[in-house]
Amino acid sequence: MMNEGSVKIIPLGGLGEIGKNITAIEYKDEIIVIDCGISFPDEDMHGVDLVIPDITYLLNNENKVKGIFITHGHEDHIGSLPYILKQLNVPLYGTKLTLGIVENKLKEHSILSECQLNVVEAGDIVELENLKVEFIRNTHSIADSCAIAIHTPVGVILHTGDFKVDYTPIDGLVMDLERISALGKEGVLLLMADSTNVERPGHSISERVIGETLTRIFSKAEGRVIVATFASNIHRMQQIVDASVKYKRKIAFSGRSMEEISEVAMNLGYLHIPDGYIISVDEINRYSNDQITIITTGSQGEAMAGLARIAFSNHRKIKIEPKDLFLISASPIPGNEKLISRVINELFRKGAEVVYDDLEEVHVSGHAYQEEIKLIHTLAHPKFFMPVHGEYRHLKHHANLAIKLGMNSNNVFTLETGQVLEVSNKEAKITGKVTTGSVYVDGLGVGDVGNIVLRDRKHLAEDGMLTIVVTLERESYSIIAGPDIITRGFIYAKESEALIEEVKEIVRKELNKCLDNRIIEWYVLKSNMKKSVEKFLYEKTKRRPIILPIIMEI
Repeated sequence: MMNEGSVKIIPLGGLGEIGKNITAIEYKDEIIVIDCGISFPDEDMHGVDLVIPDITYLLNNENKVKGIFITHGHEDHIGSLPYILKQLNVPLYGTKLTLGIVENKLKEHSILSECQLNVVEAGDIVELENLKVEFIRNTHSIADSCAIAIHTPVGVILHTGDFKVDYTPIDGLVMDLERISALGKEGVLLLMADSTNVERPGHSISERVIGETLTRIFSKAEGRVIVATFASNIHRMQQIVDASVKYKRKIAFSGRSMEEISEVAMNLGYLHIPDGYIISVDEINRYSNDQITIITTGSQGEAMAGLARIAFSNHRKIKIEPKDLFLISASPIPGNEKLISRVINELFRKGAEVVYDDLEEVHVSGHAYQEEIKLIHTLAHPKFFMPVHGEYRHLKHHANLAIKLGMNSNNVFTLETGQVLEVSNKEAKITGKVTTGSVYVDGLGVGDVGNIVLRDRKHLAEDGMLTIVVTLERESYSIIAGPDIITRGFIYAKESEALIEEVKEIVRKELNKCLDNRIIEWYVLKSNMKKSVEKFLYEKTKRRPIILPIIMEI
C-alpha cells in the first residue's frame, strides 16, 4: 500500500533503452503521464515496424489517468500516441509545435476528432485536484521543448525532458534557468534528468555554430546542395533555409515527414521562408543546379528514406548529377552506423561530394554534456535523484555524477523499466514492480506479433522452411499422391534434386510404416515425418529448417 504522504514514479518505458519514453506519476487517485514515445526495432525483430510501450498498468488504473503531458515533439516522446489513445483516450497537453506534429499523426489514424488536445505555453500551469503541472522552457534540437515540474502535496518533482543548455538558440528563446533555480531554492524533492550525453565532458556546442559552417559550405558549392537531416529539427532547417536564401537558392523538401513537419512549422510560425523560395521537387529541373537546395529525410541511412533512394538511384524524381554536394547534418543513432556508412560510400561511388559530421561541424547534439548536467543539478539541488533517458550505462554514469556532486548515494535511484519509486518528503525507496514491456507493431497489427512469432521469423530467416505435401486414402491405408517437397529459404530445389529425393523416400518409409500398422491419426503421422526428416537434414546439411507436413485425405 502507498503511504498517505508519498508519490509513485513509474517508468513504463525508456529506462536503459533508446526511445519509448513514458513515465507515470501517481498521487492518491490521480495519475499523470509524461511523454508517450516509440522505439525502432532491433535487427532481430524481423518484420516489426515499431515498438510501443505496454500500458497495462495505466489501463488497469484508467479512472485515475488525468492526462498525457508531452515535453517535445520527437518520435521517441510522441510516436506511441496514436496507438495508446485508441486504448486510453485522455486529454493531451503540449506546446503549439508539439501538438501540431501530434495532430498530423492523429489525422493519419483517423482519431483526431475523438482526441482532446490542449495547447500550453512555457510558464503555464495545468491544475488538477492534487497535482499542478508546470511547463518550463528548455532548449533542445526541436523548438517548443519543455521541462515539466509536477507540484505535489509531498514536494516538487522536476523532469528535465530532453535538453541542452544553449545560450544562443536560433529562436532566441533560452532555457528558463531562472525558474529552475527558483524551484531549487523553494526545494526540489526529486530530479529526473536527461542522461543521454552524460559520458561527454565539457559543454555541448550551440546550434548557431552550424549556421556558420553551412554558410561557408554553401558559399563554395557549385551544384545542387542536398541536405539530409531530422525532419523535426526546425532550427537546423531554418539555418539551411537562411544559407540557401543568402546564396539565392530555391528550396525543395523531399520525404513525407520532411514535407509534413516543414508545413506545420511554417503554418505555426516556427519556420520562416521568404515568398518565392519554396518549390516542389517536380520543379527543380526548371532551375540551374547552383540555384537549388534539397532538404531530405534519411540522415540515418534508412533504406526507404529520401537519401538512400537518391544514393541507390531508386528515387523517382531526384538523380545524382555532377557537382552535387550532399550534407549529412545528423550523427548516427547507435546501431545505425553501418546503414549511414553504406549510403555515404554509395554517394561517393556515384561521384558526389559528401560532407558529414566527421569532416565538418554540420551537426551538434540536442542533449546536455556533463557541465550542463552539473549546472541543472546545482540549480535544482534536489533531495532525491533519478536519472532518465539513455541506455543503462548512461543512467549509471549519471547516478555516479550526482554522487560526485555531493548527493548521498542512498538518495540516488537507478531504476529499471517498470520499477516503482515511492517518494515522501522524508524518504524514497523502490517498492515494487508493475507489468511493462514492449508491444510490437507490424503493419496494421498491434501486439499480434509476440516472442514466439519473432522466434519463428528468426528461425525462418536463418534456416528457411520445407513443406511436405501428401495425399492418403483412409479406407485402403495407402498413399495416393506425393510426397511432394516445397522449400523456401532452405536450399535451391533444382540444384539439390538428390537431397529432395532422399527426403521423399524417408517420408514414404515413415508413412508406410504407420499405414501398415493401421495408424491414420494425423498428429502421429505428422510427428513421425517431421522427426525423421529433421534428423536426416541436420545430418546432411547441419541446418534445421522449419518442417511443415500437410496431409490431405480422400
